[in-house]
Amino acid sequence: MDGWVWAVIIAAAVIVIVALVWTAARQRQRRQTLSRFGPEYDRAIADHGDDRKAAERDLLDRARRRDEFQLRDLTPEARTRYRREWQAIQARFVDAPEESIGAADRLLDQVMRERGYPLDVNGDFDEKAGLVSVDHPDMVQDYRAARAVQQRNAQRLASTDELRQAILRYRALFEALLGADHVDLDRNGSSAPRVADRRSTEEVRG
Repeated sequence: MDGWVWAVIIAAAVIVIVALVWTAARQRQRRQTLSRFGPEYDRAIADHGDDRKAAERDLLDRARRRDEFQLRDLTPEARTRYRREWQAIQARFVDAPEESIGAADRLLDQVMRERGYPLDVNGDFDEKAGLVSVDHPDMVQDYRAARAVQQRNAQRLASTDELRQAILRYRALFEALLGADHVDLDRNGSSAPRVADRRSTEEVRG
């Protein structure tokens, strides 16, 4: 067999090997990216009518948007300031739960902006939740649930207990965004503090 034929065969084999290695690397990177989302992966599939490819495109697009910006750590002074603001919100919850849930949502937005999330003043909530899902996939469902209660509250349809649960959900994400060393556990072991409702005589503590 002529030498040029061997050269063509070797070149073709090299191309095939490179293509296989490149494909395997891309698939591995894809799996690693999708693994960032944890339970959000299943939710995305359900949202896209069990269309796995569409769900994965959605998640990969979220990861791409998230990777376009760099988050900043809060200063100790900022953490202290935000915790004091949160304590004030919890203290008001006993007498004004309807107002407190809105204040909690706005405070979360402030923390996110200071951390470096690119949020518009009147930004789309789904876009915001999508970015949160990349860094905090285990908390974004609670974040969405809390926001749903807030919307019900705007129509005066949310009960006091629903508002209390929403505050707990907001608090868990709030602590994660602050970069807290730990989150207090309630009596059920969930990562959120207890919040009194209007029938409670116990003082809300930070």
